[in-house]
Amino acid sequence: MSDLKPLIIPDKVPRHIAIIMDGNGRWAKQKGMPRVLGHRSGVKSVREVTEAAAEIGVQYLTLYAFSTENWSRPPAEVTALMSLLVETIKGEIRDLNKNGVRLTAIGDIEALPKASYKALLDGIEKTKDNKRITLVLALNYSAKWEILRATRLLAEQAKNGLLQPADINEGMFENALSTRGIPDPELLIRTSGETRISNFLLWQIAYAELYFTPVFWPDFGRRELHEANWDIGILGYWDIGILGYWDIGILGYWDIGILGYFVVINSPSILYDYARIYCFGRPRNLSISHGNW
Repeated sequence: MSDLKPLIIPDKVPRHIAIIMDGNGRWAKQKGMPRVLGHRSGVKSVREVTEAAAEIGVQYLTLYAFSTENWSRPPAEVTALMSLLVETIKGEIRDLNKNGVRLTAIGDIEALPKASYKALLDGIEKTKDNKRITLVLALNYSAKWEILRATRLLAEQAKNGLLQPADINEGMFENALSTRGIPDPELLIRTSGETRISNFLLWQIAYAELYFTPVFWPDFGRRELHEANWDIGILGYWDIGILGYWDIGILGYWDIGILGYFVVINSPSILYDYARIYCFGRPRNLSISHGNW
């Protein structure tokens, strides 16, 4: 099925989706282009995915734009990324306001180059009254840095007699994080086929669904976002099953098997795949492989 959006159940849409945007460099390499052109092409995906998220009712979208580890990349690439950040923010403010997108950021943003920091603050200020969706850019971000920073802040308050260590709880710790006031993500997506979290929102994703796709970020768009939502159950699949498959089995398959299928072939995931394909069409990123239940 080419468009999954009509099937999405509004009440099942995550309030917050976080994405590790990966694969720009490999995408460019496959096409014989400089890495920086991969990053530039990725801007199109940022625009499309933000619009798609807003369309289905997502309230917060957090994008891992630049990690503290990214400073170790070649200086020319880092300079190009910072220039692209400035260019993109300045060029997108009008559309952000038109589409009701509020821009904000997490991370050690004060350590960004002056031009990047200034452009970021300008974008945040000019979009602060928008309410349709909040776009959170993780810039110069590290989850370890964030957790250590929060720990030091609370330790300093305890040292100064402002709180007792025994009184520190999850709520207090969360208020010391850079994501204060932002709900935890229900869905974390990583593109490019990598299956690592890469020091991103380690505290906040404790209960998030994790979705890994082989699609490189410049090729990830509206359809891929809908597919990710489909895959983790926004269509109600995991809650009620397709044709009751999960609860009672298809034609009794789960309980007694169809013609001894489970016993003879011992590969129930094939039928799982077929049931899924029959009802909705095979997703490109179907993660369950034949023979591995």
